[in-house]
Amino acid sequence: MNNPRRPHQVRIIAGQWKRTPLPVATVDGLRPTPDRVRETVFNWLEHLQLRRWDNRRCLDLFAGTGALGFEAASRGAAEVVMVEANAAALRNLQAVCDKLKAQQVVLRQGDAVHLLPTLPGKFDLIFLDPPYQQQQLPKLLPAVLPRLNPEGLVYIESDQPLVMSHSDRQNPAGASTAPDWLAGWEVIRSDKAGQVVFALLRPINV
Repeated sequence: MNNPRRPHQVRIIAGQWKRTPLPVATVDGLRPTPDRVRETVFNWLEHLQLRRWDNRRCLDLFAGTGALGFEAASRGAAEVVMVEANAAALRNLQAVCDKLKAQQVVLRQGDAVHLLPTLPGKFDLIFLDPPYQQQQLPKLLPAVLPRLNPEGLVYIESDQPLVMSHSDRQNPAGASTAPDWLAGWEVIRSDKAGQVVFALLRPINV
């Protein structure tokens, strides 16, 4: 949906391209991940990955402004594949790549769900930030699982809670359970900014 307060640009937080502005195309449903959220997420990643980015292959499946993918590349990721369906947003991504001479960034235009099986290789980190109104995470998480390296992580954003509370006469205090679409995934880190829930997930080995 349109956000009248959507910023005209966001900035890369850290790394070799620190403070580089990223333009925000006027596209319905485009929601740049806020700076504070990205800072939190990448602090998590820095800790979990022991600040090692040089051997990381990343996939930004709904790239938009490229804020998540460019942040990973700026910090030294070996390769970042960005998928974007909208032509205007893709032009912005290409312009930033050209400006930064970001040879480790690969752009692909098309529908994320259809392109995913065609992408070569596996990934160490996958960013999943689809338009909220489409409710795609329940089908995307099973789809990305085969594309994830062992010990790989998935980042998600959602307007849906990661826990559901239940209460009844036998359990008046209530109990919390994960929604069905998180079955098979462990929530490593999670937080909330306004109505947006964001988290790092790891598949549970069965």
